Amino acid sequence: MEPTRREVTETIVQGDGVTSRQEVVATKTEKGYKIEQIVWLLFGILASLLALRFVLVLLAANQSNGFANLIYSATYPFVAPFFGLFGSRFQYGVTRVEVETLVAIAVYALVTWAIVKLIRIIRH
Repeated sequence: MEPTRREVTETIVQGDGVTSRQEVVATKTEKGYKIEQIVWLLFGILASLLALRFVLVLLAANQSNGFANLIYSATYPFVAPFFGLFGSRFQYGVTRVEVETLVAIAVYALVTWAIVKLIRIIRH
């Protein structure tokens, strides 16, 4: 949703002459819009990192590799609450499907959506 502005032009006719006044009024969609964008940006970064983690685990990336270790370390706190959610592991050889990461992405998407809705409710 793009921020919008509404222009109000008021013309006042007086006995001596005409006075015109122009005013730019910010609409409700603009107020707090930047905060919404920041919240969605933070979620986008987190979701991208979690998706990258999912792919690295799926392809059995070497955990001693610096890049893989960085991604695993950075995303662990966000996935950890979901470990043990499912009793069985989906694994074929070294390839493993970390379903907990997919659940984490879905949960954080819902939380982000709820936060943005709350921001909209508060500012209206």
